[in-house]
Amino acid sequence: MTYLGRMSALMAGAALSALANPGYAQQAASAVSGEDASAEIIVTAQNRQQSVQDVPIAIAVISAEQLAAAGVNSVASVEKVSPSLQITSDTTATRVTVRGVGTLSNGEAQDQSIAVNIDGEYINRPTVLNAAIFDIDRVEVLRGPQGTLYGRNSTGGAVNFIARKPGDELAVNASATYGNYNQVILDGGVTVPLGDVGGIRVAGIFSDHKGYNKHSGTPYLNLPYFTASRGQRSGDDHTWGGRASIRLKPLDGLVIDAAYEHIEQEIVPATQASVNLNDPANAPGANCQRNGFVEVGPNTPGVQCIPQNTNFLSRIDRNNYIAALTGTGIFNLQSDAVRGRIAYDFGPATVTYTGGYRTTDNDGSLGLPPTYFFRNYGSGVDTQSHEIRLNGDAGGIEWQTGAFYFKEKQSTNTGLYNPFVGPPVGRVGSYINYFRRFVTSESWSVFGQVEVPLGDVLTAVGGLRYTKDKRRALYNNYGFQFNSGLVEITTPAANPLNLRYSGDRFNYLAGLNYKPNRDTLVYAKVSSGYKAGGFDAVGVFKPESNTAYEGGMKLNFGPGSRNQFNVTAFYYDYKDLQNDVLLDSAVGAQTFNSGKATIWGVEAETVINLSRNDRFTAAFNYLSAKYDEFIASYAVLNPADPNQTGLLAIDNPDLSGNRLAQTPKFVISLGYQHIFGLGSAGTLTADAFTRFKSDYYLTFFNYRDSLQKAYTQSDFSLEWRPESDKFGVQAFVRNLENVRPLTFAGYTAAGPDDVFNFQFGNPRTYGVRLSVDF
Repeated sequence: MTYLGRMSALMAGAALSALANPGYAQQAASAVSGEDASAEIIVTAQNRQQSVQDVPIAIAVISAEQLAAAGVNSVASVEKVSPSLQITSDTTATRVTVRGVGTLSNGEAQDQSIAVNIDGEYINRPTVLNAAIFDIDRVEVLRGPQGTLYGRNSTGGAVNFIARKPGDELAVNASATYGNYNQVILDGGVTVPLGDVGGIRVAGIFSDHKGYNKHSGTPYLNLPYFTASRGQRSGDDHTWGGRASIRLKPLDGLVIDAAYEHIEQEIVPATQASVNLNDPANAPGANCQRNGFVEVGPNTPGVQCIPQNTNFLSRIDRNNYIAALTGTGIFNLQSDAVRGRIAYDFGPATVTYTGGYRTTDNDGSLGLPPTYFFRNYGSGVDTQSHEIRLNGDAGGIEWQTGAFYFKEKQSTNTGLYNPFVGPPVGRVGSYINYFRRFVTSESWSVFGQVEVPLGDVLTAVGGLRYTKDKRRALYNNYGFQFNSGLVEITTPAANPLNLRYSGDRFNYLAGLNYKPNRDTLVYAKVSSGYKAGGFDAVGVFKPESNTAYEGGMKLNFGPGSRNQFNVTAFYYDYKDLQNDVLLDSAVGAQTFNSGKATIWGVEAETVINLSRNDRFTAAFNYLSAKYDEFIASYAVLNPADPNQTGLLAIDNPDLSGNRLAQTPKFVISLGYQHIFGLGSAGTLTADAFTRFKSDYYLTFFNYRDSLQKAYTQSDFSLEWRPESDKFGVQAFVRNLENVRPLTFAGYTAAGPDDVFNFQFGNPRTYGVRLSVDF
């Protein structure tokens, strides 16, 4: 189906939604009224339904209305409404960091450090995280290790997306957004009841916008497989998806949920800005002092230099910059998922099965500075996850136990080309660094957690989880092949690698919860989490682990306990951090366990309902995150090789004291919402939000050119709704300051190339949004 066809189909669906019978009450416009504001927010962060204020976890809950108002339709955009999250994009990969814990790697045998789940389906690959998020009921962001209930790879926390479920009444919601960069977003859903048995829901999304980055200059290389002119843009998005779900309650105590989801995405990845350090004006002088280069490795023959204090980033126009001669690129993704949940309450306990299958295929190409071309001939990820859980309440003792299984199969088929090397020989003359890799990962675990009352106001909680991990892989690394052309290699690799990893780990949780009254919770706990180990093309790396000490308070106050104040302090003992370094492009990225780090901080947040029509929110986050031990490795400029012919110089600096990537010391957010009552003409809701981030680095090397300076981004919206509250018209502006923060920075010194690459966040966007709800 063409994009025009998809748009037309979804517009038709939105029109049908608008004509359907009433049956769904929209609550967004009245969310600040005393009646709604005092309502409990129910979450399932601990695998059972609880008020969010009764959960002894630092947790942020973002409602469907907040997501829609902020224009959230992807994992990356959740950052706008959750100050604790740091989410950035590296071309086609989404990186999630919580409290300084995250993963910056694309490695096939390395996992993410934050557990991301959609209705219990575990999502692991950064490319899959780039897919659309739509028709969401709420998002739960859990901060701190969740190793007991969420298992491996929740070292820093978990993000749970909970999709809307069908109800037992006819319900329709739809919206249409138009904004600058020709942004068009159409989304909506319809629930059809099935009598007293349950309901069916069908939902979908279409998202399209022009690229945020302009690239001017002379035309690109005019050869097959390369994109056209430098006058085009990058950062275009064309995404559409749909979901069909069913909820059945055929028996008392039995609930069955099932869903099928399909997503397609075609984007022009944001092309990276770059600086070539081999240009005469940028190269270091004899003593490595020009433009901020510094000498390292004095015990190694020859003078070796790194660009520790260069200031190339300040030269770049973040909206308009020259891209690689090999063009921009294209990225295609198609993902299908089937999810299900069966829960049966048989009195003494409830047994629950949750499972999901997903297959994701992607292909594309990307121009990389200065003169490279990356081609993905077709890669795929197939995953399945299954959990069986039994939980109950025995004399006030809350308990649960269960088992979990996860399997992931990956295949990658990629080539990195330089078309300017070697004679044409009847086709594009180039050399290739070609990789074909097949990785299978399996993990199973058993777990249990119990909460025991020690009196009327004090409870103790304890949990334990055992996990066994296995990986196996076949790595076909073809190395450099001259005059290869832009073709897929089908011959067997000369030296294929058969790789294996096996490991296991116990995680634990121990804590005390003090609840002197219904409005106050004080908690303290120690917990652990870990990310599984793996291998690269050189060797095996160990798991990383995190032991966290945390204490906090949750308080409801004011008339009717309508206001909230939450505060938490934490200390992390973080060991064997997995970090990637590119030392040899013929091998690919290598993963090193980098010693240990200490992370500590304080977080406070409040919601104050000043009146039935006024709400004030604020959040304050302080974070200290530094390496205690870190002997790193990197390739450096080697003036002993003045022509940069490929003689690598490797150094092992001590980076102890460096800050972890994506760890601003301060994140402060403020929000204010006011509803103007217009009588029979309805309501007008003004919503303002601003967030301040202090400076932070994008890499653990802490190069000055990987430093994003402090900035503020603000959003504002104005929405009118009639007295019937069945539709709304909103005007919005996001990132009012038009700040485009640095989201990726990388220095590559491999072979003859020494390049700084940069990527930036979204610019200011604005538009109008029409929504209908019945």
